[in-house]
Amino acid sequence: MKRVIVTGAQGQLGVSIQKMANEFPELELTFASKSEVDLTKPESISEVFSKTTFDYCINCAAYTQVENAERFPEKAFAVNAEGVKNLADQCRKNRVRFIHISTDYVFDGEKKTGYYPGDQTNPINEYGKSKLKGEEYIKQLLDEFLIIRTSWLYSESGTNFYTNILQKARQGETLRVTDSQVGCPTNAKNLARLILTLIKTGNWTPGIIHFTDKDPMTWYDFAVGILKSNNLEDSVEIVRDRNYRSFARRPSYSILLEEKPGKE
Repeated sequence: MKRVIVTGAQGQLGVSIQKMANEFPELELTFASKSEVDLTKPESISEVFSKTTFDYCINCAAYTQVENAERFPEKAFAVNAEGVKNLADQCRKNRVRFIHISTDYVFDGEKKTGYYPGDQTNPINEYGKSKLKGEEYIKQLLDEFLIIRTSWLYSESGTNFYTNILQKARQGETLRVTDSQVGCPTNAKNLARLILTLIKTGNWTPGIIHFTDKDPMTWYDFAVGILKSNNLEDSVEIVRDRNYRSFARRPSYSILLEEKPGKE
């Protein structure tokens, strides 16, 4: 039995892992919300780790408000950088393997053939910079870690692009959706299954990997797909918004690729 703690348990990935827990009886999962493990408070992390011995920590906790991060970068860095450092340090002290979720926003979007894990990072907004700093802390502190970069994470519950599109469509609102960014939407349940499978099998190598649902599209394309899959395409107007207003700069092309061809 492998003992695993999941931080950020109330976020969409944490919830997806909880829903999938019964499929992995080999794992003893402990779910910690922000009130139980606050990454910005080292004492709250050490308290939980002092009570139970864990084999793995899955960090789903993050500050993900891209627009607010641009206005108040200290909030993003407190969680995504310094908070991750606090958690990684506790994993180091307790010899806990650390699995951390990062983002396509560590890249600038200028490379039009997609990004491999070893490609040069260059975040263009404060959110991306804070996530990259968290990655750097992990690599400095730990040997037994896995950083999983993903993109455009969504689920069928909670508050995210998928549920927002459905809500507006069902209310009869005209949808204005940008087509100025290209990425790969990733269902949180698929990422959850990957993580739990890697822990179950132990078939992973320390370092950085990329994981998405591998279907490149724009946000507009994604919205159209959501409407079609819910039989709403004929009941709502959807418009390409070519003048997308965003305080934070965002990578225009952030396809995450898994491994370079021919890598052994």
